[in-house]
Amino acid sequence: MALPYFREFGWEAEVIAVRAQDVEGVYDPLLLATVPATVPVHLVQAISPRLTRRVGLGSLVLRSKHAIKAAGNRLLSEKPFDLVYFSTTMFGTMTLGPYWRRRFGVPYMLDFQDPWLSDYYAQPGAPPPPGGRLRYGLSRFLSSRQEPLAVKDAAHIVSVSPKYPEVLRRRYPELRAEQCTVLPFGAPEKDFEAMEREGVRQELYDPQDGRRHFVYVGRGGQDMAKSLRILFRALKAERAANPAAFGPGALRLHFVGTSYAPKGMAKETIAPVAREEGVADQVEEITGRIPYFQAMRLMRDADAIMVIGSDDSSYTASKIYPCVLARRPILGVFHEESSAAAILRGVRAGEVLGFRTADSPDDRVAEMRAILGRLAALPRQSEPPTDWQAFAPYTAREMTRRQCEAFDKAVAFAARPQR
Repeated sequence: MALPYFREFGWEAEVIAVRAQDVEGVYDPLLLATVPATVPVHLVQAISPRLTRRVGLGSLVLRSKHAIKAAGNRLLSEKPFDLVYFSTTMFGTMTLGPYWRRRFGVPYMLDFQDPWLSDYYAQPGAPPPPGGRLRYGLSRFLSSRQEPLAVKDAAHIVSVSPKYPEVLRRRYPELRAEQCTVLPFGAPEKDFEAMEREGVRQELYDPQDGRRHFVYVGRGGQDMAKSLRILFRALKAERAANPAAFGPGALRLHFVGTSYAPKGMAKETIAPVAREEGVADQVEEITGRIPYFQAMRLMRDADAIMVIGSDDSSYTASKIYPCVLARRPILGVFHEESSAAAILRGVRAGEVLGFRTADSPDDRVAEMRAILGRLAALPRQSEPPTDWQAFAPYTAREMTRRQCEAFDKAVAFAARPQR
């Protein structure tokens, strides 16, 4: 989303990426059309997961890090670069930053789209970690060794959440406040234009079948259980009171792309909660990821877009901005301290229910019932009264401008005399 705007703000970019055929994920060739032809993209070959999964390993970091390192060595040897920017959740690749800094003298910057080293699943009352305790313990052990190496010499750090820089500065006191920038993902206006221009369609549901369709696109997880129980209990109460408006024949809830796991290895995290709450007959969970532009079409075709948040107060939903651009009423359920709640309220793109840590799901059911009632009273596929002026700071262009300011700060910080 940033690549089309870098040149406007004084930066030229080259990209190192893993070949699509080596990534266990959904391939969307239309995404390539959104990358400017003037941006060089250097594709590297990763070890095939068919080979590594025989010994129980599927990590893309392990399969591709050597190839990424080799590509970086070649590029940094051929020409001067001002900055290396790690913008990925393949956190293990960030340890290449200190290596390239020592070898080539180039500063580097880290983008934390999610926490790398998190103690969420170690907290009292936390749900079981995905993959089990053993896998979580091993991952946390590796992260606890790698994150300090990467953060120590970083010239600048970007984070989608305002909470995470605070955590990092407590963890690494040498990290200065001016080295941190809070920068969520921008709203991809050009992508919605491409979706319409290319006539992208979805086949998950028929928006003209007479029912209302609420859609959620994104990962699931045990940390969303409280939000889901509030929603599902309110739905159960409403359909008992008014089955014509809220029963299975009138309303369907679709949760799509809820697992990062490869095909055949995903576990449902939404449907089990729906079964426990007695609304499974109108809740559909599709764990597999779908192409990016089809996901946007799902939202554009919806009667409401659900954004279900974590019980973690630091949760920031990067998916909020595409949801706003889909121009459909949003139903957001977040921890009250989440920045996502404040953003949605500020742009008036829908309804927000904010809960506190101490709240039980039953404490907020009445409020959620009122929200569902207001959404049901709207015309089908209506457009919310979004304040587009308030939304302007969240566009991809504006976020890229701020991103380039962070690049400038990183270069300036790295150029300071070392004590």
